[in-house]
Amino acid sequence: MASLGKTRLAAALFAFAPVFFLFVQPAAATRNQTKIKVLIVDGFSNHDWRQTTALLRGILEPSSLFKVSVSTAPPTAASPGWEQWRPKFSDYDVVVQTCNDIGGGPSWPREVQIALEKFIQNGGGALVFHSGNNAFPDWAAYNRMIGLGWRKKEQGDALVIKFRESDKREMIVRIPAGEGEDTGHDRRFDVVVHRLGDDPIHHGMPRAWKTPALEIYYYARGPAKNIRVLSYGYDKHTAMNWPLEWTVRFGRGRIYSSTLGHVWKGDVQPPSLRCAGEQTLLLRTLQWLAKRPVTVPVPPDFPTEAATSIRPEIQILPQD
Repeated sequence: MASLGKTRLAAALFAFAPVFFLFVQPAAATRNQTKIKVLIVDGFSNHDWRQTTALLRGILEPSSLFKVSVSTAPPTAASPGWEQWRPKFSDYDVVVQTCNDIGGGPSWPREVQIALEKFIQNGGGALVFHSGNNAFPDWAAYNRMIGLGWRKKEQGDALVIKFRESDKREMIVRIPAGEGEDTGHDRRFDVVVHRLGDDPIHHGMPRAWKTPALEIYYYARGPAKNIRVLSYGYDKHTAMNWPLEWTVRFGRGRIYSSTLGHVWKGDVQPPSLRCAGEQTLLLRTLQWLAKRPVTVPVPPDFPTEAATSIRPEIQILPQD
């Protein structure tokens, strides 16, 4: 019979294994590849953009897969620095866009908008992170790049997932502009994420898994062209299934959007980003956006359909 001390040691090692597996295994899998160069763009949002950037860095950098830089825009239209703020997107593989101008925030200079458009058209990748999906409704190319966003009901189609009567298989139904409601969301709650199809980002993941404190955007609107819906969730307010993740092809580039990863003002170590599922998704999505093989494994602590999986607090790294 094993001693009590050995039993406790084994239990401790087993508890540590999932986090160790996630952050060591990917580095080993890509030892001979250069790191993916990621630029986080922040500076203004109705969400906590400073905390969002700090948490994203704390998830991405320990994986050893990414070299992360940050470009911070001036916070208001009247702030100094706009003439000098010209992020060089072409120096990076993927841009993570977190800016959100809801509530009177500034727009990007047209020169910067055009630079992002060209970057993606020429093959770059963009991760539109949570409230970045709410931004810039008057920027026509941005609406095409994100496919669906937080918009008035007149500003584009919405997509909803329904089930065919004949075989109960999922199908995507387009709701024309003007029908239904403006984009909105109910309260945040634990949601079962249902995979739709078989995307490389999701390879090996369970068909359904639960994530905490999620906002489901009902009637997200936009051109919805060249779009692929990756997953959906059931919204209690509308009693309908709405997209949670989707990708868009824009020129030779790739864009990924989702409603995961909510960080509101005052949130400290929110479960939305400590979710093992969301952390795994972030690493895999950035690999896919950079057109690299998706090598990050599905970790042992990945959530199930019945239960969420919340990891320990994310280490906040010192600013460069």
